[in-house]
Amino acid sequence: MKAMMSHEPGGPETLKLTEADTPEPGPGQLRIAVKAAGVNFPDTLIIRDLYQFKPPRPFAPGGEIAGVVETVGDGVEGFQPGDRVLAGGIHGGFATHFIAEAGSVHKIPDAMPFDEAAAFMLTYGTSHYALKDRAQIKKGDALFILGAAGGVGAAAIELGKAFGAKVVAGVSSEEKAAFCKELGADETLVYPRALDRDAQKALSGEIKKLCGGEGTDIVYDAVGGDYAEAGVRALAWEGRFLVVGFPAGIPKIPLNLALLKSCQIVGVFWGAFTMREPAKNADYVAELFRFYEEGKIRPHVTSAFPLEEAGKALQMLQDRKVMGKIVLSVD
Repeated sequence: MKAMMSHEPGGPETLKLTEADTPEPGPGQLRIAVKAAGVNFPDTLIIRDLYQFKPPRPFAPGGEIAGVVETVGDGVEGFQPGDRVLAGGIHGGFATHFIAEAGSVHKIPDAMPFDEAAAFMLTYGTSHYALKDRAQIKKGDALFILGAAGGVGAAAIELGKAFGAKVVAGVSSEEKAAFCKELGADETLVYPRALDRDAQKALSGEIKKLCGGEGTDIVYDAVGGDYAEAGVRALAWEGRFLVVGFPAGIPKIPLNLALLKSCQIVGVFWGAFTMREPAKNADYVAELFRFYEEGKIRPHVTSAFPLEEAGKALQMLQDRKVMGKIVLSVD
């Protein structure tokens, strides 16, 4: 097989197209011929040894793929060669073949193209778990999304609307604001590239204004950094602040704000949830596929690169130039 391998810690430019033996699935596993691989922000971290998990090198980054089942390992039921599937893991996706645990594999609808399937589970799974499980979203809630034009943010817009919320999309440019409007956001807010204390408070005020004056019921924070405190300040009484990611840095939030608003600051670790509560996750996945078939959600693949240009795709993501999702097309 061929794979874009990380041989040493470093940036996207360190990945190398490498020939390796095609792996065989063990008990409870499947081998999938990869047709497309999703590109996500954790991929930029894992190659630098900055992610929660540090695979032994050499390894291929890539945590979500779509393709066709080639070989079924011992003890696997419900799959056969030729099945069109998507699958996930921590790494290994930037390759022509992928070994997946059967529990992480899902058959995809006949009408779902491979590029959409490869861009589906991580972003929609994360945002669905965040909104439904962690935030207990309900119809009529106001939802403010930081980083709304990115992969998980775009998914949160569509899911917020599917759950009946008022969605306000926070982004860093007018171009991204227009993209979020196309996805269904009710309002957009372009925030500055840098925030001092006064700018934080001003941003908080703008969020409150767009969310109805009293504040927002839910903040979905996929940015972090200085933007997080502005989000907490914008919460309404008993609001929920979702901790999703930190491309702008890990924030330091004054906890007196949580006391004054009687709010919740809630972590979102979807990957761990899928392993700890597989039955509940299966129900959530089924709902996501229903939403897809009803036309309520659909991955917005805005760029595609061949496997050998995985470094360019990661660099584009790292530079925060991406709207929607990037995928690698694998021949």
